[in-house]
Order: sequence, then C-alpha cells, then structure tokens
Amino acid sequence: MVYSFLIVLLIVAISVLLLGVKVFFVKGGTFPNGHVSSNKSLRDKGIGCVQSQDREARLK
Repeated sequence: MVYSFLIVLLIVAISVLLLGVKVFFVKGGTFPNGHVSSNKSLRDKGIGCVQSQDREARLK
C-alpha cells in the first residue's frame, strides 16, 4: 500500500512539474488562461462562458 502511494505521489509530482515548466523556469511566467472569455476565436464565434450567458439571460 505504501509502495503504491509513493509511486502515485511521484507521478503526480512529475506531472505538476511538467505542467508548470513555464511558471517555474521562465522569469515572469504564468499559467495560461483557460477561460473561454479570453479565447479570441471563441469570442468571434459568439461563444461565451456559462456565467456570462446566464447573466445575459437573466437581464432579458
């Protein structure tokens, strides 16, 4: 059980390190913004996040 836990912990640590390469090793690096509202191609198609669509629907 402990052996499996250590393997899983190692895999998670390696995954976090690889996902955060830009944040950890680039000066001023940040995680990419994954919000729909910050994606220009989705905005051009008129697709917004659920919260924005809900807010617009409530105003009507």
